[in-house]
Amino acid sequence: MTEKKKKFSPVIAADECKGCGRCVKACPKRVLLMDHRLNAMGYPNAIYGGDGCVGCGSCFYSCPEPGAITIIEETED
Repeated sequence: MTEKKKKFSPVIAADECKGCGRCVKACPKRVLLMDHRLNAMGYPNAIYGGDGCVGCGSCFYSCPEPGAITIIEETED
């Protein structure tokens, strides 16, 4: 019996992000970046740079905007 590997990804709601960068600074794996494009509110928003999220929640807990970041957990076969 093998354990299924868990994979995590932060999902950033671009229109909720105010571009403070706290999540980028808080991420121990450095997988979040600030986008150079502006969201509908006129702020640069955080984006997920790809594989590497460990699901620690540091980005979620450091974000002052409720609902801006959600951590999604997926199970790989």
